[in-house]
Amino acid sequence: MKFSRFFGICAFLAWSITTQAQQADVLLVNGKIITVDDQFTIAQALAIRGERVLATGSNAAMKKLAGGTTRVIDLKGRTVIPGLIDNHVHMMRASEFWDREIRLDGVATHKEALEMIATKARESKPGEWVLILGGWSEEQFSDEKRGFSKEELDRIAPNNPVVAQLIYFCIYANSAGLKALAIDDKTPDPKGGKIEKDAAGQPTGVLNGGGAVRMTLAKLGIAEMPQMLANARTLMTDLNKVGITAMQDMGGRGFSPRQIEPFATLAKDHQMTVRIFYNVWLEPESPAEVDVVLDKIRQMKPFQGDDWFDNTGYGETVYFPLHDNLLAAKANITPEGLAQWRRVAQLVADRGMHMNVHAQLRASIEAFLSEIEAINKVKPIKGLRWTFSHVDQLEPQDIERMKRLGMYAEISSRPVVQGALMLKVHGERAYEMPPLRMVQASGLPWGLGSDATAVTPYNPFATIGWAVTGKMVGGREVLKQTITREQALIAYTRSNAPFLFQEGNLGSLSAGKYADLLVLDRDYLKVPAEQLKDIKPLVTMVAGKVVYETQKQRDR
Repeated sequence: MKFSRFFGICAFLAWSITTQAQQADVLLVNGKIITVDDQFTIAQALAIRGERVLATGSNAAMKKLAGGTTRVIDLKGRTVIPGLIDNHVHMMRASEFWDREIRLDGVATHKEALEMIATKARESKPGEWVLILGGWSEEQFSDEKRGFSKEELDRIAPNNPVVAQLIYFCIYANSAGLKALAIDDKTPDPKGGKIEKDAAGQPTGVLNGGGAVRMTLAKLGIAEMPQMLANARTLMTDLNKVGITAMQDMGGRGFSPRQIEPFATLAKDHQMTVRIFYNVWLEPESPAEVDVVLDKIRQMKPFQGDDWFDNTGYGETVYFPLHDNLLAAKANITPEGLAQWRRVAQLVADRGMHMNVHAQLRASIEAFLSEIEAINKVKPIKGLRWTFSHVDQLEPQDIERMKRLGMYAEISSRPVVQGALMLKVHGERAYEMPPLRMVQASGLPWGLGSDATAVTPYNPFATIGWAVTGKMVGGREVLKQTITREQALIAYTRSNAPFLFQEGNLGSLSAGKYADLLVLDRDYLKVPAEQLKDIKPLVTMVAGKVVYETQKQRDR
């Protein structure tokens, strides 16, 4: 931890001592304030001074902190929770084409999805891309569990190239999309992919395989920086609309410094509405590429930013040939691959840096734990908060090993759209993937995240609803290892702050922490569990300032 953050925590302790001598800038009264502090305290009112929470308590106690310039907001019984923190996303790279993208997050019918594509096409200029870049599955549709045919996409978007990316393994395109991608009957299959063709040898519009997805994304072009800046602003507003006030971004394939640049610019200009902390992911695929990556790691200096925008470490994929696939029956672990994996991980440890490790399947979890234990004997990693992402097939013995190493677990909600697919691959075991209840009971530090945008929806209430009910979009039960709504809320707030190295600032509505909060449209603790996924913020505040407010709330 940086000394500045240590002294910041000390300052917060002093803050509480002098609270009564301070005047609030904003008071929220007559509400249900779920603080998510260590006692899960519920208060009537909350006082804000500057960017931080001054105090919480009864209406009478908080009104004593009011002055002549204090703004008093009557919540009229509304529920307030801390701003939600996603511990694992790939959002910054999504900003490049955010203006062209349709999101099918939570869309339960194929008919509605087609209507959304048609609407986007009508609103677009001829020739502009219409994109769906993941976050959905065919299994989420209750009417027709299928993708999109070239013919129907041609009918609803005749003048625009359409590309619909299904997670990372398929592309659906219309005729204009195929033309824009320079795909015809003579185009060879890309490495790791297949261009499907009809009986006459013409492309059907279906491009299968990860290689086809990579080829497609590489041909979308490069957005100009002014557009990326605008997209970054819109993306953060869209996150505020669903309650996200902070996140840890993992970069990902195709991620480059130019995708960091818009957010770095907005942070410099004090225009952020979401706190973004990110890891560097360099994804070497060969020993020669590992050599290059090692040189880059030697130049890294995390924690040079601030509480709005900062690099916190390295990862998620350490050596790409060992990157496992949730929808594969088993991982591809080799001694040669582990030797290269170890080279990267050892240097990260030697430099005293945090690292996130993608590990989903049994063989990956076991092999990476053994390597980390060996690294720990050379250079102890305790205190660096090394983290496993996803851990869908985590078992009790893994947890004990992780606890001895001081490791953390980021658990993602990919079954929200992939649960039915997981059942096809893993059978009954998929109902225990990930083992939320077991991890919750174990004492291992953990938190919930989405892994958005390509493989899941980014709405945190979709994740919370799945964690509590075990149901994916469309209503099918896909998880039996569920947790309570209180545990899910803690996992998306207080428990996620340490992943950002921000537990002194974020995660609960406690005195001295940032006033990042949501006013909800319904009572989180009383709404039927089936409706948790439908909760919406009426107001989102970050650092004591309103960054999103519904028109209905504004008109009250």
